[in-house]
Amino acid sequence: MNEVTIKIEGMSCGGCVRNVTGVLQALKGVSAAEVSLEGACARVIYDPALLGVEQLREAVEAAGFDAPV
Repeated sequence: MNEVTIKIEGMSCGGCVRNVTGVLQALKGVSAAEVSLEGACARVIYDPALLGVEQLREAVEAAGFDAPV
C-alpha cells in the first residue's frame, strides 16, 4: 500500500468533504481516504497495483473540484 497527499481546491464546507471522501473511497484499490477542509487536501492510502495518483486526481476533478499537481 502507498500513501499520498493530494491538494484539493474548491472545497467550502463539510458537504464538499463528504463528497470527496465518498468519491475516493469508492475507487477500487483505495483502503482509506481522509479529507481535510482546513488543509485543503486528502490523504489517501491505496494499492498501486490497482490505481495511481493520476486516477485519484481525476476522480476528485470529476466530482467538481481541482486537484493541482
